[in-house]
This record gives sequence, C-alpha cells and structure tokens, in this order.
Amino acid sequence: MSENKGMIGQIQIADEVIGDIAVTAALEVEGVTEGVGSNKSIVEFFGRRSQTKCVRVSKEENEVILDMDIIVNFGTKIQIVAEEVQKKVKNAVETMTGIPVPVVNVAVSGIVKEKPAKTVEEI
Repeated sequence: MSENKGMIGQIQIADEVIGDIAVTAALEVEGVTEGVGSNKSIVEFFGRRSQTKCVRVSKEENEVILDMDIIVNFGTKIQIVAEEVQKKVKNAVETMTGIPVPVVNVAVSGIVKEKPAKTVEEI
C-alpha cells in the first residue's frame, strides 16, 4: 500500500459502531421494518446498547464481513428487499469507515403485518 506521510497514529473502529451503521442503512430500505410484532422498534426490542445484536461483525485482515438478521413487512418481495439491504449496508459501511466489505449475508428472521393507520374517526 502507499505510504501515508501524514499518519500520526492508528485508527480503530469498534464492531458496535460498524453494526450501528449497518442497522441504520438496513432500516432505510423500503420493506425492512422496525416493528417486531408488538410495535416495538429494533432499539426497544434489543435494548439501546445492544441494538447491534441483529448484526454480527467479523474482521478478517483489512476487511469486514457482516451477517445480518432483518424483519420484513408482509407482502414485500423478500429477495429484492434482501438484495437492496446488502447493497445499502455495503455502501454505507465502506463509505463511512473506509473498510472494504466483501460480504453482507442477510437472513430474514421474521415477517410482520403492517397495522393500518388509524383514521381520524378512530382517534
């Protein structure tokens, strides 16, 4: 690799930070839901500190491999949503950290029905 003359130390990015980036990017994909059945968000379900339990980060040499569990809305095309999550997560992690992400494995671990929005009359 090229020599960095301005380098003054080492930079380390915690696995939890990489996981937070991955979760945030995945939730931006239409069809991926924050809901876990009873209107709990991923943050509420897993707890704020352990939001990244749905992401496993494996570091190998100078790259990161991600394994993610997602929950999708009923009626979405799972294959398309999963592929979009892979692309979006890979791009977000690489852009924000500068670390190559050769693999993003996505497992659909649940599916939820979207609850219809309440009308003014119901409120």
